[in-house]
Amino acid sequence: MGKTIAQKIIAAHLISGDMTPGSEVALRIDQTLTQDATGTMAYLEFEAMGIPRVRTELSIAYVDHNTLQCGFENSDDHRYLQTVAARHGVWFSRPGNGICHQVHLERFGKPGKTLIGSDSHTPTGGGLGMLAFGAGGMDVAVAMGGGAYYITMPKLFKVNLTGQLRPYVTAKDVSLELLRILSVKGGVGAIIEWGGPGVDTLSVPERGTITNMGTELGATTSIFPSDEVTRAFLAAQGREEDYIPLASDPDAAYDRVIDIDLSALRPLIACPHSPDNVVPVSTLADVQVDQVCIGSCTNSSLLDMLKVAAMLKGKTIAPTVSLSVSPGSRQVLTMLSDCGALSDILASGARVLECACGPCIGMGFSPNSGGVSLRTFNRNFLGRSGTKDGQVYLVSPETAVASALTGRITDPTTWSHPVAVTMPQRFRVDDSAVLPPASPETAQQIQVLRGPNIKPFPAAHALEDTLSAQVVLKVGDNITTDHIMPAGAKILPYRSNIPYLSRFCFQVCDPDFPERAKAAGNGIVVGGSNYGQGSSREHAALVPMYLGVRMVIAKSFARIHAANLINAGILPVTFADPGDYEKLNQEDVLTVSHIAQGMETGELTVTRKSDGLTFAVKCGFTRRQRAILLAGGLLNYTKEGGQ
Repeated sequence: MGKTIAQKIIAAHLISGDMTPGSEVALRIDQTLTQDATGTMAYLEFEAMGIPRVRTELSIAYVDHNTLQCGFENSDDHRYLQTVAARHGVWFSRPGNGICHQVHLERFGKPGKTLIGSDSHTPTGGGLGMLAFGAGGMDVAVAMGGGAYYITMPKLFKVNLTGQLRPYVTAKDVSLELLRILSVKGGVGAIIEWGGPGVDTLSVPERGTITNMGTELGATTSIFPSDEVTRAFLAAQGREEDYIPLASDPDAAYDRVIDIDLSALRPLIACPHSPDNVVPVSTLADVQVDQVCIGSCTNSSLLDMLKVAAMLKGKTIAPTVSLSVSPGSRQVLTMLSDCGALSDILASGARVLECACGPCIGMGFSPNSGGVSLRTFNRNFLGRSGTKDGQVYLVSPETAVASALTGRITDPTTWSHPVAVTMPQRFRVDDSAVLPPASPETAQQIQVLRGPNIKPFPAAHALEDTLSAQVVLKVGDNITTDHIMPAGAKILPYRSNIPYLSRFCFQVCDPDFPERAKAAGNGIVVGGSNYGQGSSREHAALVPMYLGVRMVIAKSFARIHAANLINAGILPVTFADPGDYEKLNQEDVLTVSHIAQGMETGELTVTRKSDGLTFAVKCGFTRRQRAILLAGGLLNYTKEGGQ
């Protein structure tokens, strides 16, 4: 039987394990990336391992999240990242150079390579034929040190594309269609591979949009073939030598095949407050729009921005609408300026923001109270925009522009004159804002500079065999990492200060949670289905660990968050009978005994103190995961010589 693209790359990077779905595999990692909101902690973890220099082919530290320097905190973190990168062999992408995924796609991604990044949208690299995973900072730190990256061997889904997109129907609409089909948890435990004749009609930036949004499906990663379209993109970037052809075998087998006819798609929109709440744009024609934001790692490529400029040329946005445009990289911004497209954007009344994540993570440009905000981003979770009651919709750049001009949600296919934009034959290449590390001979002379807001990695404790703890919080389905550890301009500057950051943990759900958890000493969180969906931020595990959370019992977990909980030494277990969720109450005291033995058998028994109620929870950990939990987390395990 033939192999899929993902199976070929996994086989070429397999260190140990069985490629049967459900088995654990250890992969050699070629490249890593970090961003500043998660990177500071990742490098503190790397330093704690005592390894002098990274052992990957390429590691890059990007600054793209915390770029608003309203106080010393973000500036200090940037200075720390620059110096720690120089000392340990990591390249440093300066603030303003662009969003990590956009820059990596342009300048560093290579077909057939493995990449992990401390950002959940790292699978964007799959648009180039990379096997790219979002991961917690600790996993990235281990990979930088030459360690393997461990995952459960995923199932393989194939999305078979036919036809060709009609004018004003976009790659974003393809992503929203798959979210409509699968939901935000439909891709959990699977790699999504894109194929079929329709693939040939999609450019690399369009493919990157689609693999980026695969994260919202809960997928392990997403990947496209590396073909002549890939070669042309790399050649235009001056990197044709990085090209290799990569395709699935004709007889490759998949666990599920989904057919999408590109020519039958129409513009789609994700309504508040979930990326899978998808309807046709045409059904919301009467909704008034207050704000439009174009950009993010999903839709900030030169191709996207040229389309935006062409639609805005000679027009003015509606007087009731505030429009922001964030180019994804310095390359994109420079080329927009060179060809005059930037002037067309500015003349429309748009506000051009710097090349960074910005509004996507609540870093500025929050909507007005209760405001309707159309965004070309990947997430519309409640409160993520920075406005608690903001009504955020996810759309394509074309739908965003049409709506900004009319002042209401507008289907762009109703326009009579489609714009025609083509990819350039040659991109403007200037890598001067990516600083190389010091040489091995001079690296030890580099002083790593730390500001007062940078606190040490919090200590974790070995897991005891009996846990008796209070349920300090009970929450429902689809709890996101934004619920657990919010982002935004007020909170992000403290990502390197776990004690201070802990004040904000779960405040979206319960403002009293931090104090209650601290007072309890040991705590248990009870959750519903798809607990921990969203970003890869390990702070959503580290902060609860700091507050004393020792176990999370849920109906099911998102992949990255479950891994981060294990890395932090917190037991993630699932109800054997989901109906037991209804029986538990906040403030119940639960006891779990014989934890080490139960982890080996895959089942633990939990007893409620008040009435003796007992129920079973499942814990299908691998041998390595059990050892990590018993050690009190991945850092302790690694220090003790675990592999």
